[in-house]
Amino acid sequence: MIYYDQELSLQEIESLLFTNEKIALSPKAEKRVESSYQFLKEFSQGKVIYGINTGFGPMAQYRVSDETLSELQYNIIRSHATGAGEPLSDLQVKAAMIARLGTLVQGYSGIHLSVLQLLVEFINRGIYPLIPRHGSVGASGDLVQLAHLGLTLVGEGKVHYKGEWRDTASVLKENNLSPVSMFIREGLCITNGTSVMTGIGLINAINAKKLLNWSIISSALVNEVASSYDDFLAGELNGAKRQTGQRRVAAIMSQILESSRNMQKRTAVLYNKELNGDKIFKQKVQPFYSLRCVPQILGPVMDTLQVCERILVDELNSACDNPIIDVSSGNVYHGGNFHGDYISLEMDKMKIVLTRLTMLAERQMNYIFHDKVNGMLPPFVNMGVLGLNYGLQASQFTATSTTAECQTLSMPNYVHSIPNNNDNQDIVSMGTNSALITATVIENAFQVMAIHFMAIVQAVDCLGIKDRLSDLTKEIYDDIREFVPVFVQDTPKYETIAQMVEYLNRKKTSL
Repeated sequence: MIYYDQELSLQEIESLLFTNEKIALSPKAEKRVESSYQFLKEFSQGKVIYGINTGFGPMAQYRVSDETLSELQYNIIRSHATGAGEPLSDLQVKAAMIARLGTLVQGYSGIHLSVLQLLVEFINRGIYPLIPRHGSVGASGDLVQLAHLGLTLVGEGKVHYKGEWRDTASVLKENNLSPVSMFIREGLCITNGTSVMTGIGLINAINAKKLLNWSIISSALVNEVASSYDDFLAGELNGAKRQTGQRRVAAIMSQILESSRNMQKRTAVLYNKELNGDKIFKQKVQPFYSLRCVPQILGPVMDTLQVCERILVDELNSACDNPIIDVSSGNVYHGGNFHGDYISLEMDKMKIVLTRLTMLAERQMNYIFHDKVNGMLPPFVNMGVLGLNYGLQASQFTATSTTAECQTLSMPNYVHSIPNNNDNQDIVSMGTNSALITATVIENAFQVMAIHFMAIVQAVDCLGIKDRLSDLTKEIYDDIREFVPVFVQDTPKYETIAQMVEYLNRKKTSL
């Protein structure tokens, strides 16, 4: 059980998302939320406060009569449940609910504790509200998507429960749960904030870290296939450049390749007068950039992902609604903590660096496939009869087209604002769009990486070097060969690619 006081770490979020770990509110959190509610209940008497006794958005100029205040809170949920498109996945919805809980648990919302308690039940029992993909411009946060969450919390709409879409009321009844009631500003609190983009972003961050680990491992393997000189990983060389990520990637690859017998020492060959007498060298003096410049290419990826992770976790553990109810100063502050710029920018950065990572894999793959480039492997690592058989020739089409789609999807949303809401929302973040597009880039990257590893292990067998691999790369090779056969005769590859994607997601690679 994870007790949520005021902060969750990425490791705790990952446990909640990918294991059967449950979450509970700490006593301190419950007391903080209750204090915020009681303060707002007293403070709001006789005052005009946005979203409590006024309309929403451009309608804030209209005061709402006291006898309809509860109806006002239901209306923001019902009126904004206007999403379209395919529903978000159960995992994305769960992450969004955890992120929403993260905002409300801070004690700056003035919301009734019963809302948080029902959210906890939804998370722990696997009750996933129907939240459509389209609807958010990321300015007052994810108003539309969070309204669909709110709809289920008040007992309306649909939920995905035990693999079936059902009406919320029947699922609540089956679980002996009661829908939340409207007290002061529950409707606005539920719908206002960055929780959907943050939740999806956190899943992206977890998967991005996996991809980076696989990119480092595949890069080590490709250099083993090429029998590269190992000085491109030297601490002295990479230490001469003051970039943390580059140094870290080089150090990790050096550690991976320490036990390899496929890498060459430049000092033992090219710096040896007895061995360097050739006029034309068969072995490239310096490998192609996709092999030699891995620390310089993946270093910025690592640095960027670390910043993304920090900002996402900070956003989850922040109060991102409006207005902010501050018990300590005894005041209510109107502002824009719901604006999604932080998440939008980080998702744009993430999809750009992951596209770059995918491009690196595609170029390394091309090195393996192109016999005139590598000079030692059959074309497309074809171990059959050339002309009659085709190896992984067609698989490259899939990898290339998928990489190209990533490049197209990498256009930033952070600078793609369209004013709306009667120009009340005159500059918006498009953060949820960016988070969802980044999720697609990640999915694509896993597919390209899957084909890349299929090519690498085939290359290892073409050269007969499996027993010379490093300890880690040999482990990966053996894992893959348990379900990916050596390709000699032509066979359909789509199921194998899907198996490879599943393996890359499942296998733990802590570098």
